[in-house]
Amino acid sequence: MSTTVDTFQPPDSPAPGETRQVYDLLIRPPHGWMQIDLRELWRYRELLFFLVWRDISVRYKQTIFGSAWAIIQPLATMVVFSIFFGNLAKVPSDGVPYPLFSYTALVPWGFFAAGLQAASNSLVGSANLISKVYFPRLLIPSAAVVAGLVDFAIAFVVLLLLMLVYGYVPNINIVWLPLLIGLALCTALGVGLWLSALNVQFRDVRYVIPFLVQFWLFATPVAYPSSLIAEPWRTLYAINPMVGVVEGFRWALLGSEPPPIAMMLVSSLVVLIVLVSGAFYFRRMESRFADLV
Repeated sequence: MSTTVDTFQPPDSPAPGETRQVYDLLIRPPHGWMQIDLRELWRYRELLFFLVWRDISVRYKQTIFGSAWAIIQPLATMVVFSIFFGNLAKVPSDGVPYPLFSYTALVPWGFFAAGLQAASNSLVGSANLISKVYFPRLLIPSAAVVAGLVDFAIAFVVLLLLMLVYGYVPNINIVWLPLLIGLALCTALGVGLWLSALNVQFRDVRYVIPFLVQFWLFATPVAYPSSLIAEPWRTLYAINPMVGVVEGFRWALLGSEPPPIAMMLVSSLVVLIVLVSGAFYFRRMESRFADLV
């Protein structure tokens, strides 16, 4: 939280017989819409690393399987999808074996869903820290999302092994993967900033988040290809930014049909709008966090 401080020049020592004048120092919280101070965030980068490490260590503390949960969750979902969507419903998979088709989408989706939920509850979970010391509050949801990259990396290794089992070797398209990962990260962070700020003021939000994630899963082409949707609805469908991420992953890793340029542009534009608007709304509400949390 940036502050406005009325500064003054302290007087010299009073002469004999003179009275020292008393000055008041007033620190006022900011009001209204405020800009994002990137330089301040950079100065606190070491704190960001500490918060990320804290979130990673707390996540698997006193767990039986530890980091194996990063593999168990997407694999279990892949099995369920393969049985019901792949075998029973006969959902097409663009010529890719359905288990590999679904798991390739579940890896970025799992990163997004976990980051969204962690960021949304991050401020309430850090109430003691927020009420005792000042630092840029943006670091808390940011750390919650970045910490998910560890789970993503573990699940991604399994994806590479699964690709080898099915005889798929990544081609040159894989160079686009960091950009797609960044797109998923920005989506989770943008939505997480909105929900985390709202969650401080309205605690009902935490009950809405699981339903939102579940609905979002089936609104994203994880269990089915987006090619089932005809144009121009397919481009409109890309208003869901995870559409571009999921289809981009399949294209970059499996060499499937490249997603339309219009779809990727729409998804990228929506991510930019959500991230910027979420950051500004978060900053607007930041001065009230310590009182409400």
